[in-house]
Amino acid sequence: MILLEKEDIKAYGDKDKISVNNNVKYDLIGKLVDETGLTRKAIVQILSGIDKNVFNQFRDNPEEFIIKAASLINDEKATAIIEHITYNVLDEQYDTTIFTDPTIKGKLGVNAMKTSKHLYDHIVYDSNNEKAFAENLDISSEIAVYVKLPDGFYISTPVGKYNPDWAIAFYEGETKHIYFVAETKGSMKSMQLRLIEESKLHCAREHFKAISGENVVYDVIDSYQALLDKVMK
Repeated sequence: MILLEKEDIKAYGDKDKISVNNNVKYDLIGKLVDETGLTRKAIVQILSGIDKNVFNQFRDNPEEFIIKAASLINDEKATAIIEHITYNVLDEQYDTTIFTDPTIKGKLGVNAMKTSKHLYDHIVYDSNNEKAFAENLDISSEIAVYVKLPDGFYISTPVGKYNPDWAIAFYEGETKHIYFVAETKGSMKSMQLRLIEESKLHCAREHFKAISGENVVYDVIDSYQALLDKVMK
């Protein structure tokens, strides 16, 4: 028999273990502290606010309850942080070795194609959409040069590293404007994945805004026409 009721959760703020049955005990609060980095007091406040019927799911499957509760808390933490995130310009720069060190393997006609305006004379693509996008970049008179960014190029965010897919330089008189494009591949399988992806995109926008002002444009597109619509508007 479980010893914990939702109404009594505050009394367990300083307890070590909670009995679910005669043999198994769980440090619910301690586990959530470990998983989220919040204080015991904060965890107690969160658990106290949970609907009783939801909280009672802890009786049926304590492990799953802890995993899901920690995940939801961390999602909310990330969202709160990201809403107020700012990036500052540092002296650190990426070295050109991020383009020369990695060994990229592909097979022509399968996942690789020859190019004329890409940084290399071949490109390895991850999808048919990427292939079509690269083909349009290659024949465009608006494009000076483009590159599919390596995994070594990333933006740090509170929800993990984010890798923009493309860097593209456009002709515009004697100047070149760099446009970063992130292509979201496939469909997200859960609300959590969508939230994380959207959070990373928000961080990327703030990152490029901080380091470049108006010199670097960043957005999310799914085709070459969408790219032109964003850049040429």
